[in-house]
Parts: sequence; C-alpha cells; structure tokens
Amino acid sequence: MSALVSAAPLVFITGASSGIGQALALRYYRAGYRLARVARREAELQAWAREQGLEAGRWAVYGADVRDVAAITGAGRACLAAQGLPDVVIANAGISIGIDSAVYEDLEVMRSIYETNNLGLAATFQPFIAPMNARGSGALVGIASVAGIRGLPGHAAYCSSKAAVISYCESLRGECRPSGVKVVTICPGYIDTPLTRQNRYSMPFLMQPADFADRAFEAITAGASYRVIPWQMGVVAKLLRLLPNALFDKLLAGRPRKHRAGS
Repeated sequence: MSALVSAAPLVFITGASSGIGQALALRYYRAGYRLARVARREAELQAWAREQGLEAGRWAVYGADVRDVAAITGAGRACLAAQGLPDVVIANAGISIGIDSAVYEDLEVMRSIYETNNLGLAATFQPFIAPMNARGSGALVGIASVAGIRGLPGHAAYCSSKAAVISYCESLRGECRPSGVKVVTICPGYIDTPLTRQNRYSMPFLMQPADFADRAFEAITAGASYRVIPWQMGVVAKLLRLLPNALFDKLLAGRPRKHRAGS
C-alpha cells in the first residue's frame, strides 16, 4: 500500500452489501476515503468492489453478523489491525419486519430486530470508542429512522428499536463530547431499498440511495448531532409528534401494517 493511500481517511460501514450501506460506501470512496465494509455476505462485498473498479489497497471487507457480538467486535479489531483507526464508523446494519405481539412466534422476531438494530449498533461502535477518545477525534454514526419518532401500528419492534437508536446515540454523544469525538444520529425517511420495496403503503418523499448518501455525507462531515433526511420527512415527523394521541390514533386507523415474517 502506498503512503498516499495509507494516509487517506478511513470509513467503517456495516450493512454495506446493499441499499443505504452500499450507497454510503460509494459516496465515501468517491470523496477519497478508504473503505472497511462489513456484512454477512462477504463474497457480495468483494464482487461489488470489483464491479465498481475500486482501487486495490483502498478497500477491505469483513464478514460478520452484527447480532453476533464476538463476530462484529472481532471485525472491528481486525480493521484496527489491518487498516488502522477509522475516521468515521457508520452503524448502518438493520432489519425491518412487522410483528403482531399477540402471536407468540413474533416475540422471537422482535428479539432478532433488537439484536440487530440495537445490540449490533453498540457492538459495532465498541472497538473504536476508546481509541477514538484517546485520539480526540472521529465520528460514530448511528442510522436510526423517522419511524423511531412515533410508534406505528404493526411496526412495534422496528419503531421501538429505532427510538432506542436515537436515545442511545444521544447518551453516547454526551459521553464522547469531552474527548472531541462526534456522535451523529441520521434518521432516514423512505429510501428506495430492498427493505422498503415490500411496504404496502404510500411512501412520501421517497429518495434514491445515492441522493440520501450525498446528504448523509454532508451531515456527517459537518458534525451534525442529529439529522432527518430528507428534511421534508423531518417536518412531517415533528408534526406527528405534536399531534394529540387521539388524533394521531385516528389518523393511523386502517393503515396497512408492515409484512410479518413469512407473510
């Protein structure tokens, strides 16, 4: 690896095999970053890098399931050993599945969502927090969702998991502030990805992944503590937050629920 390449900034991204994660990886690469990309499907990560013609020495892949704490923290330590301490860590891996709390089997679905969206996020950050604090710089980025702002029928597990991401990042931000490490919460609205294409309801202000990645890159680079993308969904979310419960419940009555596992 040339000295010029090794001196380039580094971004570590989970859930990088498709959708938002893949778009963020390409955006950071084009901005001159080296890539550390993580997903369960390691072969797909390698194939995509070759298809895109990414420069050898500027990317590495790590196969890990974020639900497996040993695997994802191990991927973080492997990145530290092979590529160095990242400048940006993006905990993007997440799943969205509808549940019905009256159905016993859906409790295991809920467990899987929490293990991925919450425990997986904390485990993604864990290897980097102490060295970033010691260095006095870096950005830890949690990908939340506007769905974390109010609970939607049929989305109890996903909404509550993303609300937890927002609160977790807020707590971590206060802990890291004295050292100069930034903690950034990004709340996407509807992005055209495999995760959202199964939705059975309208998706206002639907964005393409590349457009989202551009705006997220700008927010992270600026060190924003919290950003809803697109901004229009931020306005909608704030209005929904202000609605009295009775009006909110009436507005959501009859709205199609998200598909449950296997449906």
